[in-house]
Amino acid sequence: MSLTDALFGAFAIPFMGRALLVMLVLAVVAGFVGVLVNLRGLEFISDGLTHAVFPGLAIGLAIGGSAGLLPGAAIAALAGALALTWLDRAGITSDAAIAIVLTATFSVGVIVVSRSDDYAGELEALLFGRVLTIPPDEVLPLVAVSLIALVMVLVTLKQQLYRAFDAKGSRAAGDSALVLDLVLNSAIALVVVAAASTIGTLLVLALLIVPGAVARLTTARLWWLFPAAAVFAAVAAWLGLALGFAISVGAGVDVPAGSTVVAVFVLGYALVLLVSTAFGRSRRGTRGPGLETRAPSSAAPRPAAEAAAATRAAGEGR
Repeated sequence: MSLTDALFGAFAIPFMGRALLVMLVLAVVAGFVGVLVNLRGLEFISDGLTHAVFPGLAIGLAIGGSAGLLPGAAIAALAGALALTWLDRAGITSDAAIAIVLTATFSVGVIVVSRSDDYAGELEALLFGRVLTIPPDEVLPLVAVSLIALVMVLVTLKQQLYRAFDAKGSRAAGDSALVLDLVLNSAIALVVVAAASTIGTLLVLALLIVPGAVARLTTARLWWLFPAAAVFAAVAAWLGLALGFAISVGAGVDVPAGSTVVAVFVLGYALVLLVSTAFGRSRRGTRGPGLETRAPSSAAPRPAAEAAAATRAAGEGR
């Protein structure tokens, strides 16, 4: 098999074309949302939401077969987002809230799946995905779910950035922390829904976390983080699917496509990390909204300064 066949010819096959379309849309949206996850330090909450989706997938499969996967996952994910937001607002520590949701929901999902006659097969599909067997009638719903998550973030983007870098200032400007948290958690939940229906619940975090981490290594400009993450995610998804096809068809070794996609994501991050470290561009101290960039005292951290300026401008526009 030639390189051209693997990178381009493979996607002329209908099931590969569907997989590429869904993965490109999902990867771009996940990369965009993942920047906010990275800036807010919400990786563990994202992990909790991936487990919250599992019982929805299991119940949806038990009730409606493969057609019930997406609506079941959507209901469970949104319920998980509401629960996590409410527990956090109730004063329960974030880690404790996530642990409660994670263990409770995942145990329910295992119980539901265990009642099936094909327990092992269905559990494997839910955990590791089915990106190459997406039915044609599920392509549009998966794309729609991803785009809804993107719109939710875009509508509140300036407020989300202000909250990420200056939570007190955001509240003083009149932004509702509860509303912003609900919007962001719901967007994460919808991305998790689409990803869990394609690459599985165990591999979802790679799509949400790796692109944002790569973007933080490649640029110090706030507004460039989003296109950088989206482009990396799209290219990695395409190469991951092509690699899986080349190994399975060209080399005759059957490998899950979702796993090769995630492997390319992680490998891409490792390469970017090595290059950025070698050229001295690794920006330590810029992870999370509560940590400031180690900049000279006479200058504000560039991402924080740009976020504050943007959000102030948005406030004056109102």
